Amino acid sequence: MARMFRVLGFWTLAIALMSFAGDMYEMSLLFFIQTAAFFLLGYLKFTERTYIFMFWGYMVIAFLGFTYWSVFEMSLPY
Repeated sequence: MARMFRVLGFWTLAIALMSFAGDMYEMSLLFFIQTAAFFLLGYLKFTERTYIFMFWGYMVIAFLGFTYWSVFEMSLPY
């Protein structure tokens, strides 16, 4: 299970690099931070249950943040 967090780190690094190349600096900073967190968590040798709980916590925070941003921060195209 720890290997999956390193895989998540790889993909977030790929997204961070592509967004950096596309001049989306805020997005790339967010994904660089996620990359560091995923790589760190991937090497901490937690139990599988702990990794599942951390992943679900991450998903809840990510979906709440995405919903907040898309409802309250994005402008509507009229």
